[in-house]
Amino acid sequence: MKRLLPLLCLPLALCAPPLVAQDLIEQFPEVRQLIDEMAQEHQFEPAALQQLFRQVAFQPKIIEAISRPAESKPWYLYRPIFLTEARIRGGVAFWQEHSELLARAEREYGVPAHIIVAIIGVETFYGRHKGSYRVLDALSTLGFGYPQRSPFFRGQIKEFLLMAREEQRDPLSFLGSYAGAMGMPQFIPSSFRHYAVDFDQDGRRDLWENPADIIGSVANYFHRHHWRPDEPVTTPARGTASAMEPFLNGELKPSTALDTLQAAGIEPQHPLTTAQEVSLLALDSSAEAKEYWITLHNFYVITRYNRSPLYAMAVHQLSEAIASSRAAELRKSARVTG
Repeated sequence: MKRLLPLLCLPLALCAPPLVAQDLIEQFPEVRQLIDEMAQEHQFEPAALQQLFRQVAFQPKIIEAISRPAESKPWYLYRPIFLTEARIRGGVAFWQEHSELLARAEREYGVPAHIIVAIIGVETFYGRHKGSYRVLDALSTLGFGYPQRSPFFRGQIKEFLLMAREEQRDPLSFLGSYAGAMGMPQFIPSSFRHYAVDFDQDGRRDLWENPADIIGSVANYFHRHHWRPDEPVTTPARGTASAMEPFLNGELKPSTALDTLQAAGIEPQHPLTTAQEVSLLALDSSAEAKEYWITLHNFYVITRYNRSPLYAMAVHQLSEAIASSRAAELRKSARVTG
């Protein structure tokens, strides 16, 4: 079969010079294996990929960054990063500016506007922090220089090369986070390929600057992971610590019947349908104390975006704060105009 030459390379003068001069192909023999696999499996031209990877920069500071994730913090230190007045006000402003797009996404995908807004708020502060690393630099640094997760990131390199070919863009032109997440909603390459949508039908999927595609893609992601409209996310649990302990199994996917918890003396603070399955979550509310939450299916769906219960709780609580603040502003506006 004739190999298809992907749209990989701009003139070298237009590409940012690598921060580490050593040839990545010579530094990591696994690069040649990946090139061979892309040629065999997806008909990429080996010479074009070799030229591309010789422009990739290995960046040790990326290894340093991924070794200290925010999710390693306890909840009482993690929560203040995202539950701030500035982020709440920013969410209300983002909602106001894009209210029609958010309403349309909610109608078409069944995902509440305040959840979509909160995801974007947690991920990039509504686009303020989209990342300045070349995505291929980040993925290659982690795929070849971070053995703890190298299989995952090598898989993402493959997804990224396919994505760049599908989007007809030079791979070195994509910017993102130190982990290779892209755009305002911080999609990794596999998520971009499977869940990003051209929500305004202009022929492109732009998650960096196009609010329609950004909002529609977040909504589609949650829809495809089976978000249940009009169902709750989580509620505080009431009961003794000793009663809670046997149910703290670390499982994110709900697998315990609510009536089983209730039989053990654990009650939801807000009424829930007794037939549903739930999980129990403990968070550090301080260095000495814990708080307990009953989490439901939609909480689990949020963890499909980032597999951390701290992340999911931050998204939930930020979404609630944004919705409450927006409702207050709308009431105030109605009084003034009335």
